[in-house]
Formats: sequence, C-alpha cells, structure tokens
Amino acid sequence: MDPILQRNRTPSARMAVQQLSPQLLNGCFLEADRADMVGLNLQGLRNCLPEQLHPHLSGIIEEIYNTSRLLRDLAEQAQIHVSQLPAVFDYLNVVLPCLCKTLRDIMSFYEDKSMSKEYRWRTMYHKLGSELPGTTLPARFIMYNQFLRLLQELLTRSPNFDLNGMESLRIRILQLRAARKIPPPSPIRTDLIRRDEALEFWNRETNSHWAEAIFTQPLPSRREFKYQGCSDAFGPLQKLGHLPPLPRDVKILIKRSFDNDRISVIFFLQLRDQAPSLLIRSKVASQNWVSVLGVHELSIRRDSDSVLHLSRWSRSERKVKPWADLSFLTWEELVLFYCTFLCLRVRSQLTLNVNPAEYHIRKERRLFQAQITDDGYQHVLMVFEDSATGGCRLHAAVWEGKLRACPVWTAFIPPNVSSSWLLRKSKRRIWLRDIQPYVFWEKYRPTNQRKGRLGAFELLFTNSEAATRFQELFASSPDTSAASAAPDPSEQNDRAADAN
Repeated sequence: MDPILQRNRTPSARMAVQQLSPQLLNGCFLEADRADMVGLNLQGLRNCLPEQLHPHLSGIIEEIYNTSRLLRDLAEQAQIHVSQLPAVFDYLNVVLPCLCKTLRDIMSFYEDKSMSKEYRWRTMYHKLGSELPGTTLPARFIMYNQFLRLLQELLTRSPNFDLNGMESLRIRILQLRAARKIPPPSPIRTDLIRRDEALEFWNRETNSHWAEAIFTQPLPSRREFKYQGCSDAFGPLQKLGHLPPLPRDVKILIKRSFDNDRISVIFFLQLRDQAPSLLIRSKVASQNWVSVLGVHELSIRRDSDSVLHLSRWSRSERKVKPWADLSFLTWEELVLFYCTFLCLRVRSQLTLNVNPAEYHIRKERRLFQAQITDDGYQHVLMVFEDSATGGCRLHAAVWEGKLRACPVWTAFIPPNVSSSWLLRKSKRRIWLRDIQPYVFWEKYRPTNQRKGRLGAFELLFTNSEAATRFQELFASSPDTSAASAAPDPSEQNDRAADAN
C-alpha cells in the first residue's frame, strides 16, 4: 500500500487509490456489521445482569451503534466525494484495525462460557479499560466516534474540520494500538489536506439548502402503515467503489435508510450546475451495490400504501424500467420524501418534462382547493386525505407559470382537531394553531405567515367563500369560531377586496 500512496500526486496514483477504494469502503461496512452484531449481543448480556450494572453497559451499546452508523455514513459519502478519498485513506487505516480488534475482543469475552455472564462483563470492562491509562471502554468508543465524525468533515471539506483535534485523536489511537501490539499504520500525508480549498469550496455555499431541513424537524404525528411493503434496488447496480468519478464539488442534502439500513438513498447536489442526483446503496448477502442517477432521469409514483416506486427510462430497451422501491413506516415520511423528490426534479434545469400524474400522490383524496396569497406569492392551497391512514394535510403549490403545481410547502393536520385549532380572523383570513409547514423552496419564508402572540399560521384566501368552505371542513360550528374571533384591523381591507 505504501509505495502506491507515496505517489499520490500522479494521475496513476489517484487511479491506484480509486482501485483500492472498494476494499476500503467495504471494510467500513464490514466493521459496521460487526459493530451491530456486538451491540445486539451486549443488549442480550445486559438483560441478564443486575440493574445496577445496566448504565455503563447501556452507554457502551449506544456508542457502538453510533460507530456502526458513522462507518456506513462515511462509506456512502465517500462514493460521492471520491476525489477526497486519498485524504481520508491513511486516517481510516489508523482507526479501522484498532476498532476491529476492540470489537473482536469484546466478542471473545462475551463468548467465554467458562465465566458467568456477570463476570464476563466485569472482566471485559476492566481488562479492556486498563490497556491504556485514562481510556475506559466507553471512552474508547467515544474516541473512535469523534475520529469518524472528523473524518466525515475532512471528506466533505467542511470548514469546521479541526486538523488539530484530528491529530490529537490520531496520537491517542496510535498509543492504544501500541499498547495492544497492533503494527503501526502508514505515515499520514498531511499535504493532501488543503484548508484553503475547503474554505473556497464552502464560500460558494452561503446558505444551506432547503432539503437539508426537511427530515430534521420532528414529525407532529406518526401515522404508521398497517402493512409494510418491501424495499429493493433494481439498478443498473455496480459494486461499491466502482462508480465512475463524480464531479469534485458536490453537496450531500439528505440520507434516508430503509429495511434496517439494508438499503439507503442519498440526495446530493452538483454545485457547478445545481443538478440534484440520487445515490442508492443495496446490500445483497455481504456485498454492497450502488447506483447513481440524476433526479431528472427518474420518475416517482406511490405504488402500494407504504411504497414509493422510482423508475427510469432505458435507452437500450426503449422502455421504462424500475430503479427502486422504497417502503416507509409512516405516511408523513412518505409524503415528505415524495414532495422533496418532486420539487428537486421540477426545479432542476436538466428536467425536460414531468408527467402531470406525478404532481398528485396516489391514494390521497383532495377535499379542498382554493387560491391563497402566501408570503407575497399566489399559491393554490389543497387539503388531502390519505386513504391508507386517514391522515390529512395542507398542501400549497405554485399557482401559475412554468412551475405550476410544484409543491411549496405541506403541513400535517393534527389528529382530532377541535374548533379552537382554527380561528376565523376576518372574511378572508384564517389562523391555524399548532401547524408546522415543511418548506420545499428556499425563497418561501413561513415566519412571515406567523401572527399573534402564539405564532398562529395565517391563511389569506383570495375570496371569502373559499375561507368559509375551508373552515367548514374542520369546525363543526363555523359561526361560533367566527363570532369569537378578535377584531382584525385588516378586516376593512378584506371587505374592500371582496367588494372588488
């Protein structure tokens, strides 16, 4: 390995590193699987031990599962940030052998039937915790995870990357390796880490992308599907690490996992042309397979209650072929994924056309539609009811123009809403309490629609009849809500608009 890595500045060396990347990335997935197995076994051990021993063991289990997640995230992101692999290669060689030995040692203690389960745990904790002074077993996994998080920042060229912190952790891991008689790794080539390049890369991204926030908000409700479908990836698939090189400047937006992380999907953006793409990874037996397509090359539809079906056009066969089936646990997550995909596709400059059927999620019934003025824009507001879960949601879309019907935001209506949830402020204005819109457009500012002391969300309808129809959907006694509304200074303006 060393002779190849020493020639990192030559094109042939970069090719050599890319040829080694499948081994490296599969090594991350291998250790992630091992960490999952160790975590599961430790959970079983914890259930057999006295309660006073649970806290320390629970902390280790949590950190081991964090290790598994970080390793998978790192390997998947490396498929997109291929150009940064040489910079992280040596650092991974520092941590992976040490992590692997730790996991193997834990399993050897766990499987030692000559000791009672409590003595296995005590022996494991004290022996592994005394190998390097000041590094207990929980602290060891915290150290591994801090190191892996910094590696992710190095891989994505984040300006928050802390080289000094990385070096401090590297030295500590090397000390642990030496104490455990693990041979030293290759020297670190710090010339591959260029801070100026990371800052230049980040300066082009003055704002975060709206898609990054979609799945970070807590769901206001969780309407789970009664029946779960199957997730699958159909390809064309290539072995992990064998994808053609992607553009250097890319930004990862979203990652979603399915079927206990057997399948994962990553939305990412090519910054040069702002073109969104999707990467899917599928694990079959012990082998990981991947595929990348631009969002403009895919179509989406809801197949069964819980499954979204992504398809592509095969030029060679001149027909539509499946690319992926993604099964969701909840209706809310299915809707958010669908709307995110649709907006990225509609707004991509590479998209030539969109089938009108894609603007509507199958198995949802439209209960209401009217025009509203929304943060200064003309939008169409709809209310949809899901046939599978009975959930209802608000859905605002572009009213007219080339982006007509493109989603702008959606908000899930709380179950069992009462008349106090909706307040008629004037003929055309309705305030909604406890509504959290998920926004699919960077120029829309939902805070401009927040009104009153409690920050109610305002809907301003184009005409009063539409406001009345909307109110009647949710308020069993519309007149009562209207009568209890506080005087609104804008009501005179509404009357004038209605008269016109």
